[in-house]
Amino acid sequence: MGDAQGRVRAEPGNKRVRTYLGGHLVADTTRPLLVWESPRYPTYYLPEEDVRATLEATGTTERSPSRGTAEIFDVRVGGHVAARSASAYRDPAIDSLRGHVRLDWQSMDAWFEEDEEVFVHPRDPYTRVDALRSTRHVVVELGGEVLADSHAPVILYETGHPPRHYLPATDVRRDLLIPSDRVTHCPYKGSTTYFHVRVGDREEEDLAWSYPTPLAESLPIAGMVCFPAERVDITVDGQRHEPS
Repeated sequence: MGDAQGRVRAEPGNKRVRTYLGGHLVADTTRPLLVWESPRYPTYYLPEEDVRATLEATGTTERSPSRGTAEIFDVRVGGHVAARSASAYRDPAIDSLRGHVRLDWQSMDAWFEEDEEVFVHPRDPYTRVDALRSTRHVVVELGGEVLADSHAPVILYETGHPPRHYLPATDVRRDLLIPSDRVTHCPYKGSTTYFHVRVGDREEEDLAWSYPTPLAESLPIAGMVCFPAERVDITVDGQRHEPS
């Protein structure tokens, strides 16, 4: 059963969750609580008794209209300190938060679900990623210049996002791509590398991306190149593709 207050909802998870700081175990639980503080993705609240690190009270609090007032703690383990990185609601508006600690995701060095490292945020059990091979004819243009032309796309369908067309690198004008220093991470797909695109005197920053070594559920897009329909012209089987 879930528990909700306003736009925030909570429900029990059943994965083993561990997190580390400086190589030392901060928490280890098989009873995580998934809390949707925003509608896009959840965060973990962990039972207080499953936190191995020392929580040092800072004497400060933070108020949330949907969750109540939280005490703020520093996390100390093995000589490492993550300042103000833990919070606990002693009298929460959502009863299931009682006895749980919220550890700031970015303040920890690593998070694991079972024995697989997870990046950015917990995986939402209601999000699905399908990477499907296709024979649709996809053409990508920028200012009338063809950037890619392929009959072998992989179309990635991800809950809450528009379909993305990933194209074989051999079907992309590689001479127009300039490697970018930008790297982003996705808990469902992995780490992304980006490319600028130069057409004549025009250069568009980070206009294409690729997952060289995607996570297991997204393996079909490995090494393929994607362009955002919001910034280029894409036709699929002769029809203009509009971002939804």
